[in-house]
Amino acid sequence: MDPENPGAEDWRRQFTEEARSERPDLATLCLLIGAVADPELGQRGLDDAQMELDRLAGLLPYGVPGARAWAPALAELLGRGCGFRGSPAEYQRLESSLLPEVLRRRRGLPILLSVVWMEVARRAGAPVYGVALPGHFVVGFGSPEERVLADPFDGGRPLTGADAELLVAGATGAPLDPSMLTPADPLAIVLRILNNIRAWAAARPEQSAVALWALDLSLLLPTHPARLRYDRAQLLVQRGDFLAGAAELDLYADVLEAVEPRTAETVRGRARAARAMLN
Repeated sequence: MDPENPGAEDWRRQFTEEARSERPDLATLCLLIGAVADPELGQRGLDDAQMELDRLAGLLPYGVPGARAWAPALAELLGRGCGFRGSPAEYQRLESSLLPEVLRRRRGLPILLSVVWMEVARRAGAPVYGVALPGHFVVGFGSPEERVLADPFDGGRPLTGADAELLVAGATGAPLDPSMLTPADPLAIVLRILNNIRAWAAARPEQSAVALWALDLSLLLPTHPARLRYDRAQLLVQRGDFLAGAAELDLYADVLEAVEPRTAETVRGRARAARAMLN
């Protein structure tokens, strides 16, 4: 195997090892998603992306005094200086969910732009974290007492508490729950990115291969919804891989057996139906 261009299986192995490490690295996991999506990227492409994050961090002013100063410093560098921001059109592009492409294009979905902010700020020593608001990911700086929120999708616009409430109400119709402002776990961020990729592919039946690798990576995370096995089985059946889909349905039924035996039997019936499609 060419060390400069590992195969898809090697990328998946690296993804698994990183996801199950003691302290999973968010940038590495996001870059490995990009490598699975683009076989031409290669190790050199991943290294270049890491160096770009390092370079951007080096452009931040030295000795930023406190959480309230970090958000405008990042907005000045990444939003106004480098042009990182989003637009409605980004929701129609797979590249908007791939970190190497977001670094290249300076465009992306809210969660990927937030990853850029978080990784650049972290390298510079900022007290930064992701905030997984429903429907719109943003970043936070500082402790809960001094929390400062910013929206990288809008070039780093500062968010007040009222702004955050409006974002949540617009996405869910429900009020903001304080738990929504807690720092997002890196693996939860990765799962949300993969869910976005699956949603993009689901709207485009010809892109079922994309949905499949996104599901496969989701299942490599140490914790994931059991329902993903059912989703993978359904996708395999839709793609005409009836035997593999039936095997996945049986595995999902085994998981359900102890808690939902009736549902488990229904799923096994679907497995039998999938196998019958070969006759």
